[in-house]
Amino acid sequence: QVQLVESGGGLVQAGESLKLSCAASGSIFSINVMSWYRQAPGKQRELVASIISGGTTNYADSVKGRFTISRDNAKNTVYLQMNSLKPEDTAVYYCNMNLKIRVAGPNYSYWGQGTQVTVSS
Repeated sequence: QVQLVESGGGLVQAGESLKLSCAASGSIFSINVMSWYRQAPGKQRELVASIISGGTTNYADSVKGRFTISRDNAKNTVYLQMNSLKPEDTAVYYCNMNLKIRVAGPNYSYWGQGTQVTVSS
């Protein structure tokens, strides 16, 4: 059984920073893609940033230059450093990991429970 546990959300003012963490535990062979998504009230869940095992990153246009995704493979953990936060960044943030639980097995997608980020103006 694989579990993803997120931490780091909270309430901040516009212009401030937060850092989210998401740690995976359980029987894991390898993790290919680690991602952060967010879902604001009344909106669809959207991809914020992703990072593959080799380190290549991808960002939504709305967060480029403000957010940085990183990963610690030894700890099976992904981070999202969020700077210059705006009220429109307010959402529940979810981590997602695409991983293998055995060497020759398929990829599985797992989600964290979500962490609330609220940015006041």
